[in-house]
Amino acid sequence: MTESSSTKVTTSIPTAVSGESSPDVQSASAGNPSSAGTRRTSAKASATKTKRKATTTRRRRSASKPAADTPDALIAAPTLPIDEPGQFGRINVLDVTPNEEGGLYPARVELGEQFTVTAQVFIEGRTKVGATTVLRTPRGKIMANRTMTCVNPGLDRWTVELQAGEHSDVKPWEEGFAAVKRQLGNWTVTVEGWEDTFATWLHDARIKVRVHDSDVENALDEGAELLTRWSKTRASKLHAEAKKTLQAAAATLANKELKPAERLAGADNDEIAALHESNPLRDGVSESRPVKLKVERPKSSFAAWYQFFPRSEGAYVDEATGKIVQGTLKTSVSGLERAKAEGFDIVYLPPIFPIGVTNRKGRNNTLVAGPDDPGSPFGIGSELGGHDTVDPLLGTMDDFKALTAKAHELGLEIALDFALQCSPDHPWVKEHPNWFRHKPDGTIAFAENPPKKYQDIYPIDFNADMEGIEKEVVRLMNLWIDAGVTIFRVDNPHTKPVRFWQDVIAAVTKKHPETLFLAEAFTRPGMMRALSYAGFTQSHCYFPWRNTKEQLEEYLNTTNCDDGFYQHNTFWPTTPDILTAYVRDNGIAGHAVRAVLAALGSPSWGIYNGYELIENRQRPGFEEQIDNEKYEIKVRDWSQAKEYGIAEMLTSLNRIRREHPATHSYHNVTVLRSSDDNVLAFVRHTPAEFTGTGKPDTLIVVVNLDGHNAHQSLIHLELGDFGLPTDRGVQLKDELTGREFTWGWDNFVSLAPWADVAHVLSVQY
Repeated sequence: MTESSSTKVTTSIPTAVSGESSPDVQSASAGNPSSAGTRRTSAKASATKTKRKATTTRRRRSASKPAADTPDALIAAPTLPIDEPGQFGRINVLDVTPNEEGGLYPARVELGEQFTVTAQVFIEGRTKVGATTVLRTPRGKIMANRTMTCVNPGLDRWTVELQAGEHSDVKPWEEGFAAVKRQLGNWTVTVEGWEDTFATWLHDARIKVRVHDSDVENALDEGAELLTRWSKTRASKLHAEAKKTLQAAAATLANKELKPAERLAGADNDEIAALHESNPLRDGVSESRPVKLKVERPKSSFAAWYQFFPRSEGAYVDEATGKIVQGTLKTSVSGLERAKAEGFDIVYLPPIFPIGVTNRKGRNNTLVAGPDDPGSPFGIGSELGGHDTVDPLLGTMDDFKALTAKAHELGLEIALDFALQCSPDHPWVKEHPNWFRHKPDGTIAFAENPPKKYQDIYPIDFNADMEGIEKEVVRLMNLWIDAGVTIFRVDNPHTKPVRFWQDVIAAVTKKHPETLFLAEAFTRPGMMRALSYAGFTQSHCYFPWRNTKEQLEEYLNTTNCDDGFYQHNTFWPTTPDILTAYVRDNGIAGHAVRAVLAALGSPSWGIYNGYELIENRQRPGFEEQIDNEKYEIKVRDWSQAKEYGIAEMLTSLNRIRREHPATHSYHNVTVLRSSDDNVLAFVRHTPAEFTGTGKPDTLIVVVNLDGHNAHQSLIHLELGDFGLPTDRGVQLKDELTGREFTWGWDNFVSLAPWADVAHVLSVQY
């Protein structure tokens, strides 16, 4: 029999183990007498006994001990002890993923997030194997014990979907967070390979019965002995009825009054196959090295951000003077309420510290500020204070605490921008002059990226006293955490040493493990990955510049794959620093398209306010808004938002995200084939066992990327890949419009920017 035909038969034998009835891993490892194939020669049996005896002496708990009444011909493969790293077990287990950089940096998932584990599992020759994945909490408690599926027999690649705990929306300040906190930390994933003696025997027995092989009697007798042993194996955790079923099958196999085909039918049927799926006989169990998995709190992966500037929130023009009166922390409550109404759960505030006067920038980043120009909040520090002080024009520390308390009342988290840089007026300039780089003439060097110059900012030099700077930053972050901040959005972390952030984040999270960090690092991929390793929970990314179908398909796969275990990309269509040509040129439809892609293309997304008002005029020659809010106070008329409908779209997208567990994971996206270059389609799918509802959740997203013209496309849906029926139509509901559709394998879609820019279709199970 060729290797290919052997593989084909194997795929017809189910090998999945259900979580509840699966074997106890510890008892299986301690003494599983299952499935090694029949040994006929007494010499081989003797050698096996000798080897077993030696194994028992070295590690008694790892030796495989057969039942007392097991014939020598059916001695199980031993579970070989692994005494040092790199040793193989009886079964070979390699390349367990996720596992980057030799396991130095654990993969990260949010509590309850669906994720995928893969491994290579194989044995010598044509013997068949199975694989099981065991997920344990930091305390060693087994939370999942699931059989893997072989998805590529030629490469021995096995895979399984897992979930670390259950999804939760409990906030750090809420009463139930203590229970959530206890589940966080470094879990472990272990892959167990095991010899599947039943599948190997059944494959050969089927062939021998079919071709009337001369050795068919021995084959059927072996099966009878095998099923008898299976029924007596405690590690298989069989209930009494299952044991009787196996014993009856063994009796049928041994009944020589029946024809060979009738005898085989006693073991080759749905009832035995179900037991093989749920409670298999596992021989030679061999464990991989445990792989660490860091389970993080809610909102570490699945988050919806909303940014506004407090000084613009509630700002108005004084009719008497014609001058702008800026907003304050007290008037910023309106921004919280707008974020809540639109369904966001994190409010991000730019720096709220005093702004320097020396070299203060004017409107649109001009070098000379007018008398009424407020300056950039990123030019931090004045005679009034530095990073530990609230700008008096915004209010007091008590006002800030009142704002965070109001946010928490609304169920919103406050993220504060932490820009580690100073204006020339910052107190550190006098108190710690060694924290800054000096030119040969003795002056402090301002920030620059030639030809760009930032005369209002002094960058920190970490070479003289990094330890002192770390201590000060940890002090500052703890101060703001005590004031109600639960997340820090860090400005330009890639311009500081990675080790600096690694030390700071470790120190802060040791005292406040609930604290999250967002890296604003639009930079080289290696640096972005290193910052994620250092502890940044989420990261800004290249999404704003991925606009064609080809670019988006590639980036969806990059974001939602094994990279998502380490770098949690958060999709923002615009920021105060970024306004792309696509958003500029595609009007309202373009804003809707980018919102759909951001909200459903990544579990984490964000909106910079003003997006609802189609603020899309670029500063000539730059990819940023003209009249940039970083340098002036914006007075907005929010009543105009209804005219554009984008606020309604944002609200709908956040509702869809809350209602559909399929949007919660970085590991469940499949890009679909579509025939038009302007139509992008992808699926998010979560199986029933991970949704918390008892039903699978499947969303099909189809987007017309052209903001001006209608496009039609055929979308191919591989129904079986998502557990959908293949013999009838699938009922879908558009979550944006409420309309219903029926889909099959190939489906016609027409989208026009003046009607529907996208479909968000949920499968109606």
